[in-house]
Amino acid sequence: MKSECHPSVDSCIFLFILFLFSLSLVDTHNDFLQCFSQQSPNSNSIIFTQNHTSYLSVLNLSIQNPRFSSPSTPKPFVIITPLNASHVQTTIYCTKKSGLQIRVRSGGHDYEGLSYVSDVPFVVLDLTNLRSVSVDLDDKTAFVEAGASIGEVYYTIAENSQCLGFPSATANSVGVGGLFSGGGYGAMLRKHGLSVDHIIDAQLVNHEGRILDRMSMGEDLFWAIRGGGGASFGVIISWKIRLVSVPQTVTVFTVNRNLEQKATNLVHRWQFVADRLDNDLFIIVRLQAVNSPNKTIQASFISLFLGGVDRLIPILKKGFPELGIVREDCKEMSWIESVVYFAGFPSGSSKEVLLDRTTPFKVPIKGKSDYVKVPIPVDGLEGIWERLFEEEVGMAFIQMTPYGGRMKEIHEWETPFPHRAGNIYKILYVVAVTDEGEGIDNVTESIHVNWIRRIYKYMTPYVSKNPREAYLNYRDLDLGRNNNNGTTCYAQASIWGFKYFKNNFDRLLRVKNMVDPTNFFRNEQSIPPSS
Repeated sequence: MKSECHPSVDSCIFLFILFLFSLSLVDTHNDFLQCFSQQSPNSNSIIFTQNHTSYLSVLNLSIQNPRFSSPSTPKPFVIITPLNASHVQTTIYCTKKSGLQIRVRSGGHDYEGLSYVSDVPFVVLDLTNLRSVSVDLDDKTAFVEAGASIGEVYYTIAENSQCLGFPSATANSVGVGGLFSGGGYGAMLRKHGLSVDHIIDAQLVNHEGRILDRMSMGEDLFWAIRGGGGASFGVIISWKIRLVSVPQTVTVFTVNRNLEQKATNLVHRWQFVADRLDNDLFIIVRLQAVNSPNKTIQASFISLFLGGVDRLIPILKKGFPELGIVREDCKEMSWIESVVYFAGFPSGSSKEVLLDRTTPFKVPIKGKSDYVKVPIPVDGLEGIWERLFEEEVGMAFIQMTPYGGRMKEIHEWETPFPHRAGNIYKILYVVAVTDEGEGIDNVTESIHVNWIRRIYKYMTPYVSKNPREAYLNYRDLDLGRNNNNGTTCYAQASIWGFKYFKNNFDRLLRVKNMVDPTNFFRNEQSIPPSS
């Protein structure tokens, strides 16, 4: 008689093990759901299993990088959208009890999708319902729940005051849970520093389910979550931020210069002045290949000045006359109008557009980052142009963000974010891994990912060294990753840890040991307990 397992005994054993594993997963999932219903009765409206009709819409709503939304991308067993802190506590308790991992999502902008993707069975805790924002004008602070978008924060501030603002991201849909805990920067960083430099309190649910504020968590943990990545230490559910004063009138401009208009010389000169200009002046440079009409490199100089055009023009004529800015290039507006401007909305859009949490054009991307301490010579810039020419028009850009000002006044150990004095500017590299409207295939993706890796390699002589620094909020798994089983040695983690945090990495390890010694809160680049 022929055996039904004819292909081989080994394959039959493998299939049997796979069958047993699938049964154990079903048991694990059922255990979680049963636990949750017992701990939080009448909570069906916030539970979305894979069988739920709204599961995919809830999952995809905050996936900002479609690179991680393909059918083959690992999906969470269940999504929980808590309405209050007790639901967060229940999720932690039941996830822990059932042996699942937890991913916490605020806005879904993680560059590597770590807030909603995992290679092991997991639950997504989506904070979208925890998005309250309130402003206290008397002490110039705001209470912000972690599921709020930064656009909602800006809007609420502007609804209450025309002379207060907050230094943070320019993209309005970014969630403040991850944004603040990784650093958070925007067009006011030279004047006011980072978001983390203005956080004065927080609420966090730890691995035991306790709700801690600054006083009860202690200064070590409070330090760690302001730039060290909150997902390593607990679930941040709210922040208290100190607002900053903004003038009644600010000025913006965007001017484009291509190679035929001496873009190379302008970018080279920008490196010598951008971090030394008046602290009220912020000029980023965005580089990309364009057709104009022939293929060329375009350098866009995009600026916010905290003041009127009458004060701006003399500053530019003295500090950066080569750019040739005239009054007609500039536009005066209120601070909140400049937020709308930097978010990329059409001219004349009302501040209500900031409340839209969706990203209009979601493009699958790969990103990387660098820091520059010495100006790149002209031939080095020309090498960048050559590599931008290799990519298709519209597929890649490089953005240079100036430092100096307030950024160089804060010591690198004051928060886990260490990239302060000594940096002229930060570089962001971005490439789309497929054309807009086309599906993602492995071959096309690898072509574009290899391009960004090649330009990153090319930049090695021109950027920071020992370590080659990187920005946590521009997550890059190319730098290294933890083991899926949660056991990662110091040597392995320090490869990427020192790039993000420099010497602050060792203190972050000590904090992790104190507050989460079993490494319950973990992902591919979370802080591991020190071994």
